[in-house]
Amino acid sequence: MNFLAIIPARYASTRFPGKPLARLGGKPVIQRVYEQVAGVLDDAVVATDDERIRDAVRAFGGRVEMTSPDHRSGTDRCWEAYCKQGREYDVVVNVQGDEPFIRPSQLEAVKRCFDDPATDIATLVKPFTKADGLAALENPNSPKVVLDAQSRAIYFSRSVIPYLRGVPREEWLARHTFYKHIGLYAFRADVLRAVTALPQSPLELAESLEQLRWLENGYKIGVGISEVETIGIDTPEDLEKAERFLQLKIKNEE
Repeated sequence: MNFLAIIPARYASTRFPGKPLARLGGKPVIQRVYEQVAGVLDDAVVATDDERIRDAVRAFGGRVEMTSPDHRSGTDRCWEAYCKQGREYDVVVNVQGDEPFIRPSQLEAVKRCFDDPATDIATLVKPFTKADGLAALENPNSPKVVLDAQSRAIYFSRSVIPYLRGVPREEWLARHTFYKHIGLYAFRADVLRAVTALPQSPLELAESLEQLRWLENGYKIGVGISEVETIGIDTPEDLEKAERFLQLKIKNEE
């Protein structure tokens, strides 16, 4: 199978305008993301609606496609960029443009999900640990996932799932493995085409989670389990934390 990474990158952001071009360790964030995936998957391309991002990607030698500014989601942007490739791929991997520390092991875990021919879509989770604390588990901005016996997603929620009946909340992390969703998606190419044509679903609208639309329409979502924590960049404060993480990583590698 061949895998194409598409990295959606918008300039406009409510919490952090211009985020893809912010400097991290002397390079734009989007370059950090591109370099993390380009050596692991067969091809990589940035999908943007902004000429400044296009020019920055070309400056570091990356591939880039201009896409419409009117897309509702990164998934829609990925489909337009895929259609412009001029060749077919088996699987399209949607890598968030604000994940500069995405690991090769995480990408490989998503790829392995497609060893099962029943997998339509794949994503990643990380187990919550006791060290994360109850506040992290209950954070509605950190969606949770419940898996079945074949490591497929049953449901995603901003609420804590499952509810542990009869167990004090402060003991939940010690008594059950809860899974935190990591927003990396991979689609068989024909499935990507199909899901972009689907209308928003009731569960999606209720929780504001796009992946519920796919579950409601019967798509099988395979889940890779990663023990690695990622550092997404949503705010300038996140960028500062990422810079500290990068410098520590560089120091440890010396």
